Amino acid sequence: MLESPQIHIDPGSGVPAVRQIMDGLRVFLVEGRLAPGTELPSVRRLAIELGIHFNTVAEAYRQLAAEGWLDLKHGRGAIVVHRAVPPTPDRERTEDYRNRLRALVAQMRSEGISADGIAAELRAMAEMVTQ
Repeated sequence: MLESPQIHIDPGSGVPAVRQIMDGLRVFLVEGRLAPGTELPSVRRLAIELGIHFNTVAEAYRQLAAEGWLDLKHGRGAIVVHRAVPPTPDRERTEDYRNRLRALVAQMRSEGISADGIAAELRAMAEMVTQ
């Protein structure tokens, strides 16, 4: 079962809590730190540990299930499943990701992170998701 403290909610970030939960879990899923068959904490347990409403956690689980990451069964909780066929992103979505990444890189540069440092981080991240 996933240890909840690995997911952190920053109420001051401006990013909705449901998105923060999804993003945190998605990182673990893509990096293989949550293997198929792993049982996630119950909606209520995770909500209590994060100090948020249970509907927020339930919505995050539902959206991850819609993406093909989780199997949801009432009374059994959320189980990580193997995604046999990852979805193919459409052109518009790929462009959106590219623009968001460009904005993040620009922000990193404006805060003094060198181009070499950013490139090294991107290579390390790419390496983590291809293993």
